[in-house]
Amino acid sequence: MRVEIRPATPDDLDSVWAIYAHHVLKGLASFEEAPPSLDEIVRRFREVTGGGLPWIVAQYGDKIAGYGYCSLYRTRSAYRYSLEDSIYVRHDMHGRGIGKALLGELILRSEALGYRQLIAVIGDSANAASINLHAAAGFLRVGTLRSVGFKFGRWVDSVIMQRPLGRGDATAP
Repeated sequence: MRVEIRPATPDDLDSVWAIYAHHVLKGLASFEEAPPSLDEIVRRFREVTGGGLPWIVAQYGDKIAGYGYCSLYRTRSAYRYSLEDSIYVRHDMHGRGIGKALLGELILRSEALGYRQLIAVIGDSANAASINLHAAAGFLRVGTLRSVGFKFGRWVDSVIMQRPLGRGDATAP
């Protein structure tokens, strides 16, 4: 079966919510401790897409197997050419190239929009799958924030990775 990447629609958000809720409850990729409501996922979707930023899904057969989006890295004006990516793959769909396909498409869409840097803030320094995925896509590990989260009764790190988009910092925007 082939992974099809496409823009997310409101009809996909039930599946997006289910994927994210699983990661919140079972993993360290997100530092949220309780899944947000479906209404909150809808609000986040509208905020991202309303700002002209990409929110995409991976269709695998008849299932939404994962999703990803880019949001502003920070809201202060000097950060206006930098985005942060977020990617979540359904827990039973790992190892099929879904994360790679999502990240590759987010990179292409972000470059086409004129952004110059893409930042990954990865929950848990032991999250080898996400760290390796980003490294394979050209991200460099630029730092680790030690013990900035506390989830499941333990301290958790965040890994910061960064990838230039387009001409990166070689020219002014």
